[in-house]
Amino acid sequence: MSKSKIIFPAEWHPQQAVQLTWPHANSDWNYLLDEVEKCFVEIATAIAARQKLIIVCPDSKELATKFQPEILQNIAFYEIGSNDTWARDHGGITVFQNEKPVIYDFCFNGWGMKFAACHDNQITRKLFQAGAFEGHGYSNLNFFVLEGGSIESDGEGTILTTEECLLSHNRNDSLSKSDIESCLKQFFGAERIMWLKNGYLAGDDTDSHIDTLARFCSPGTIAYVKCSAEKDEHFEALKKMEGELKAFTQVNGEPYRLVELPMTPPIFDPDDGHRLPATYANFLIINGAVLFPIYNCKTDEEALKTIASIFSDREIVPIDCSVLIRQHGSLHCLTMQYPLFRRKLLHWQHLQSGNSN
Repeated sequence: MSKSKIIFPAEWHPQQAVQLTWPHANSDWNYLLDEVEKCFVEIATAIAARQKLIIVCPDSKELATKFQPEILQNIAFYEIGSNDTWARDHGGITVFQNEKPVIYDFCFNGWGMKFAACHDNQITRKLFQAGAFEGHGYSNLNFFVLEGGSIESDGEGTILTTEECLLSHNRNDSLSKSDIESCLKQFFGAERIMWLKNGYLAGDDTDSHIDTLARFCSPGTIAYVKCSAEKDEHFEALKKMEGELKAFTQVNGEPYRLVELPMTPPIFDPDDGHRLPATYANFLIINGAVLFPIYNCKTDEEALKTIASIFSDREIVPIDCSVLIRQHGSLHCLTMQYPLFRRKLLHWQHLQSGNSN
């Protein structure tokens, strides 16, 4: 029996949908619910204007009233219980096995058992059972703890990740680094795992998810957070991370094109004064656009110009994510994309070709 070919598509692969898990009064957002819902509606509207959107929520009828009719036609609501809203980490991760899409359902344990995740850990299975992923296979990998925000794929067999997260306690304690690397290669058909030893953000609960620090923008391009203020607490760690990124090479031996994203000025929680993990690396690539987090600070304009220079073929849509970092995440953390598979991709490419004539 021949071994199946597995491809882990990059985020810029054409997508059929994105998932959001909506905030509610029984989540940690209860004291900021009105404010955070406005941000969610803005994100949801930007996505649904361009592609399908899956929303997990407690009350679909009430939520539907927040959207215009032309947006609603692209939204599918699923009433499923949730602890929190971070779909990047409890959402299903899609691979292609012999060109067929398969949803991987890993164990989500609240970032190493820091927070309750009993409902979140069931969302992907319940979405699949409800028919949200038509034409997809499903693989329950609940024996392995993995969050989508902890891995970046270039779509060509390379995964970028951090030791701080994947080797942390209370995730896969019984496995060595070599064991975990073997699992990643097996699950995702990866040929190379590039491990970052350095890099963190104050206030981050994820143990340095890669999507807060460095992101593939193409197979040969990595955008990363650079701290230029020597007195900032992040300066040394991010400088060392930058050195690691400069030492990485592509499969052909060439260095990566590295693009600096500015570090925001320190942003502090208004309630207790702790520093919040604001990062421009937490952007979302969707069909024809990049949704980009901003924080109402002096570095926003520079960051927007930088991301526009990378994605010159996509619309850059700024989203004010100031409220999101109050719960220690941002835009990418809230979302999970589901790529188009071959049959639908061929149809999509035909439509795109027709629209360009």
